Amino acid sequence: MTIGVSMGIALAPQDSTSANDLLRYADIALYQAKQSGRNRWVYYRQDMSEKLTERRKLELALKTAIREDQLYLVYQPRYNLRHSRIDAVEALVRWQHPERGNMMPDQFIPLAEETGLIINLSNWVIRKACTETHEKLPGLSVSVNISAIEFQASDLAERIKAILDETGLEPTRLEIEVTENVTLSNPEKTLQTMMALKKMGVRILIDDFGTGYASLSYLRKFQFDGLKLDKSFIFSLGDSTQNQSVVEKIIDLGKAYSMEVTAEGVETVEQLSFLKKNKCDEVQGYLLGKPAAIADLNLKNNHVIY
Repeated sequence: MTIGVSMGIALAPQDSTSANDLLRYADIALYQAKQSGRNRWVYYRQDMSEKLTERRKLELALKTAIREDQLYLVYQPRYNLRHSRIDAVEALVRWQHPERGNMMPDQFIPLAEETGLIINLSNWVIRKACTETHEKLPGLSVSVNISAIEFQASDLAERIKAILDETGLEPTRLEIEVTENVTLSNPEKTLQTMMALKKMGVRILIDDFGTGYASLSYLRKFQFDGLKLDKSFIFSLGDSTQNQSVVEKIIDLGKAYSMEVTAEGVETVEQLSFLKKNKCDEVQGYLLGKPAAIADLNLKNNHVIY
C-alpha cells in the first residue's frame, strides 16, 4: 500500500498572526497542492486567495448559466465521403458569460468536472442537442462529447434514455463521443455503460484517437461504433510519406474493427483528396464547415462531391 500526502503551509508572522487566517491560508495552499498533482507541499501566497476567489465566482456563475440558459450550442457538420453528403453534426457547447464574453469549453469544462457541475452541464447539452436536432435537422445524427469523469456516473444511460424519451429524438440518431482515457478508469463499469447505451441504439465514438492510451485490446473489448482520428495527424499529412502511412494504417485499423472512421481537422482539398483515396468514411473540419449556431448552420454542401 502506498500512502500519499499533500500539504498546505502558511507561516506566521509573514502571512498573518491570526490563527483563523493561518488555517484558512493553509487550506488554500493545500487546495493548490492538490491541483498541482498531489503528493507535494505548497507555501501560501497572496495571489492564491485571489485565484480561489475568482474560481468560486466562476463556479457560481456557471451554476447560474446552466439554470438560466446562458449556454448555447454550435454545430459542426460531418461529411460522409462514401455517400457524398452531410449526415451528422457535432454539438459543441459555448458560454456567453455576462462579463467575460464568449467562453470556450476548455475555459469551464475542467471547473465543471472538479465541482460536480458536469452532470447538470451534460444534461443540459444532451437535452438541447437532442431537441434542436429533432426539431430542426431532420435525417441528421448528432454527436455529443462526454468526459471520462461523466462517463463513470452510474446513472448516465438512464439519464440519456430519459432525455431521448422527453425530446423524441430516435436513439439511433444520437452519438456519444468519448476520449481514449475513458477505457482506463474502471473499465468494467465503462463497458457496462457502453453496452446499455448501445442496446438503446445510441452509437459510441472514440474521439481524438491517437492522442491517448487505448491499446488494441481495448478497441476489441469495447467495440466502439466509430473512430475519430485526431486533427494533429491530418495537419501533418503533407510533412512526410511516413505521416501519410500512419494515417493509412489507422484507417485500416478502424475498418478491421468494423468502426466508421472520421478524420478531424480537414482544412485543405489536398487533405480531403488523400482521405477519400484511402477510403476514410467521413471528414470534419473548416473545409466542410465551421461550427455555427443551428440557425446559421450551412448545409449547402450536402450532396456535393469534392
